[in-house]
Amino acid sequence: MIIGVPREIKKDEYRIAMLPVGAEELTRRGHQVLIESGGGLGSGLPDEAYLAAGAEMVENREEIFARADMIVKVKEPQPDEWPLIRPGQIVFTYFHFAASRELTEAMVHSKSTCVAYETLRDREGRLPLLTPMSEVAGRMSVQEGAKYLEKPQMGRGILLGGVPGVAPAWITILGGGVVGANAAKIAAGFGANVSLLDINMDRLRYLDDIMPPNVDVLFSDRHTIRKQLERADLVVGAVLIPGAKAPMLVEEEDLKIMQPGAVICDVAIDQGGCIATSKPTTHSEPTYMVNDVLHYCVANMPGAVGRTSTFALCNVTLPWAIKIAEHGVETAAVKSPELASAVNIFNGEVTNRPVADTFDLEYSTRFDQ
Repeated sequence: MIIGVPREIKKDEYRIAMLPVGAEELTRRGHQVLIESGGGLGSGLPDEAYLAAGAEMVENREEIFARADMIVKVKEPQPDEWPLIRPGQIVFTYFHFAASRELTEAMVHSKSTCVAYETLRDREGRLPLLTPMSEVAGRMSVQEGAKYLEKPQMGRGILLGGVPGVAPAWITILGGGVVGANAAKIAAGFGANVSLLDINMDRLRYLDDIMPPNVDVLFSDRHTIRKQLERADLVVGAVLIPGAKAPMLVEEEDLKIMQPGAVICDVAIDQGGCIATSKPTTHSEPTYMVNDVLHYCVANMPGAVGRTSTFALCNVTLPWAIKIAEHGVETAAVKSPELASAVNIFNGEVTNRPVADTFDLEYSTRFDQ
């Protein structure tokens, strides 16, 4: 199989979808790997490293899309890339379809096969290809929140950990999954007062056992959320329904009870966001104000720490890329139920039920187990 890795073109995206070792592992198995020149520089990976690993360097993305049987990316195809995707071509990347009807319809019309990192489930029901980026985003959410709470950034002028004689910040985290747990760990390390909310009591009991004393775990309901918003200096949106649009937990009216200069970091923005006033932003223009509340809604947060994120992502995606290259998507999905769960679109048919339900599209049972 010919595997193509184009340079990421989403604004302020510095990751690349394959390490040199990935190119070497694939070429050793008889596959051909095409890397767009300069694609790894944002992660500190020069072209020479890929050449030494047996990859072919290609000067433009058009050639990569034209020649490759499988495209391996980090972020969803951008509008400029949609016309380059061919019928039957495999695209292996983060899609987050539920956040964009336009992207979903473009991939359906292309009759390509879309294998989404974020919906691949292992035998324990975990999301191993989403986990490393959720870890990065969760930890970054507190780092960014701390920065934007500073007064020059239009925040409240709050130091997360406080100082002797002055209380630390109050941080509310909506969702106790991978993002939320990692955000809580970092926030607790700063010395802040942390409330971690979720609706899964088993998860809350687990979090209660492992979290430090300055993290309170609370059952999430409408009243509890509003009570938390009244005192929160930083709110982190960290909820996820795999493949589906994020649930809306904070309404626009709720912002009126928040402290002026409080910060919202909506990590769920990749799946549409869990705050009514959230809209995608970029690293170059990351924030905006609504009702005196500062919103940080960058849709590719891990892209800012490209080197860390690239290594973390490629560590987990490479084995699955090899499976697809060795067997093709259909055979690999039959052999591996985990991979079947990642196939969102197959030759133009929507094979992920949450995506089909989100946009009222016809659902194919091709990969149902």
